[in-house]
Amino acid sequence: MPLATLADAPTFAREGFTFRSLAVPSRGSAELAVWALEAAPGACSEPHSLDREEVFVVAAGTLTATVGDERHALAAGDALIVPPGTPLQLANDGAETARLTVCTSAGMRARLNGEAFTPPWAQ
Repeated sequence: MPLATLADAPTFAREGFTFRSLAVPSRGSAELAVWALEAAPGACSEPHSLDREEVFVVAAGTLTATVGDERHALAAGDALIVPPGTPLQLANDGAETARLTVCTSAGMRARLNGEAFTPPWAQ
């Protein structure tokens, strides 16, 4: 069984968000893509969607998620389930970094500004 440590995880940064690949295909996972996500205070993602279901579990801090037309306030211990093809935007309006674990299916594709791509942290 492969071990993928956080200390050795590839790290990617995008607009106040830091992604650390944990269980992804490049690290031995065949079916799932899991990464650690940090959202700095003030970070706000661009609206985007995925072609697969995505689950966010908050470990620390708070986050606001807009899923479709609904806004959700998330706190430590909360899980957010985003259906495939649903627009999503994440924002950290708090004073501390939010820490999450994110899980989806291996091979997922994202759509941002009308263009499809495979996020590097999910490969």
